[in-house]
Amino acid sequence: MSSNSLSQIDLQIMWNRLIAVVEEQAQTLMRTAFSPIVREAGDLSAGVFDLHGRMLAQAVTGTPGHVNSMAESVKHFIRHFPPTTMKPGDIYITNDPWMGTGHTNDFVLTTPCFKNGRLVALFSCTSHLTDIGGIGFGPDATDVFMEGLYIPMLKLADQGRMNETLMAMIRANTRLPVDTEGDVYSLAGCNDIGCRRLVEMMEEFGLADLDTLSAFILERSREAVLGEVAKLPKGTWRNEMMVDGYDAPIKLVATTTVSDAGIHVDYTGTDPQVRRGINVPIAYTTAYTVFGLGCVVSARIPNNAGSLAPLTVSAPPGTILNAQKPAPVLLRHVIGQMLPDVAFGCLRQAIPDRVPAEGTSCLWNLNMRGAVAEGDGNYGFTITVTSNGGTGARPQADGLSATAYPSGVRGTPVEIAESIAPLIFWKKELRSDSGGAGARRGGLGQTIEISSSIDKPFDLLAAYDRIDYPPRGRDGGQNGTPGYVGLKSGAPLKGKGTQTVPADDRLVVMTPGGGGLGDPRQRDPQQVTHDVAEGLVSADTAQQTYGVPLKAAE
Repeated sequence: MSSNSLSQIDLQIMWNRLIAVVEEQAQTLMRTAFSPIVREAGDLSAGVFDLHGRMLAQAVTGTPGHVNSMAESVKHFIRHFPPTTMKPGDIYITNDPWMGTGHTNDFVLTTPCFKNGRLVALFSCTSHLTDIGGIGFGPDATDVFMEGLYIPMLKLADQGRMNETLMAMIRANTRLPVDTEGDVYSLAGCNDIGCRRLVEMMEEFGLADLDTLSAFILERSREAVLGEVAKLPKGTWRNEMMVDGYDAPIKLVATTTVSDAGIHVDYTGTDPQVRRGINVPIAYTTAYTVFGLGCVVSARIPNNAGSLAPLTVSAPPGTILNAQKPAPVLLRHVIGQMLPDVAFGCLRQAIPDRVPAEGTSCLWNLNMRGAVAEGDGNYGFTITVTSNGGTGARPQADGLSATAYPSGVRGTPVEIAESIAPLIFWKKELRSDSGGAGARRGGLGQTIEISSSIDKPFDLLAAYDRIDYPPRGRDGGQNGTPGYVGLKSGAPLKGKGTQTVPADDRLVVMTPGGGGLGDPRQRDPQQVTHDVAEGLVSADTAQQTYGVPLKAAE
């Protein structure tokens, strides 16, 4: 089929098909991954790119931090490996935080796709690997070189031949050599599936290249986003947020400008980068900021280079949101995932009826490691159990409980965690009264209790926030309840840093609740009664905060 004979209906069908191709790519990765944070929680991304490195389609399965930062990483691959030098069977790899997705635990693989010997597209994918050596997945490092294996832009495969030297280096630099090697092959395999399905699609539709389809997707998406931006009030708004930080609180400052050209968020005024590993590379800052903007402005428009183009971000070099190498960045999500809330604080001044209150935002992952009873090919156990607190109340609905927004990962099932690590989960339940009271209530956090199952201690690599500065309510809504980390015996633990849980004690983690929205006294009494019946709100809170008489709340 010639390019100029393609109708808009043909192009729309092909666009939808392309989204299906990358979704199969992502599902392949999730189903073959070794790390439970990928196969159980979906901490991954997959997409197809044109020969200029522009993302044409992304899988629905995946996280914004991966997808939107990976959208730029393919351009770095092209800079290091020009398309004219690419051969069938080549695979490229990196985990460079400043050219990948923001930290070294994410491996990014890019594979050129050929049809009849001609390069037609690039497939890229990324996922989180549980352990790549170094000090482990915690915030304690003082530079990026302490954070584990650092892979520059390299060839993982050369015309179908795996780089065995590189694979040996990867295996030798992890506590989980079996899992880590398996994850690398899983990433390579999902790109292969994407290439295969794209070629099948192109043959079905008689396409020699993707040039016309690429232009259609990118221009239509860009126009659609600009059309939504045109409906917004024009102007500039500023917002500040305080977060816990590592040694001292950190101030995040955003100035958001809405114009005919799009939306720009500038983080001038934000505090400098810090000594510990919660700094954020600009690619990750951009990824979560534009995701937040997209949720409010263009939620129904497919994510690609065209829809991302009108949403831009800047931050002064050397600030915590534009950390410079060799800053430690391993736990960049602790700060980076706060950025939708920071941007929302600007937008609420322009479009208050479309913006939620603040939520927990940053993941409250349980990063744990320790000894095992018997060897399994790895060196002890290392596991990341994904969990979170409540989201902020929404203008038309309550917040969501124990939900990972904005990251989008699912919670790791207790049964999976207990089957692969010597741990016992004694409790995992919603935390009553943790959601900020309001006409719309914030989502609830959760309470989790864990102990060792083999009479040996284990380490918690803590990386939590919203303990000193909980999610803020707005328009009369109350703040969410702060998070807490401690031992069952009563000793509190620090929100950040590696600490040991004794064999005869239990780890207690209580995740924050989301902020409320609106005056609690305006909440429908029937909703309050329902909340009490479900154990989400106590009878005392119903009476004292919501003003619902005890007899009506019982």
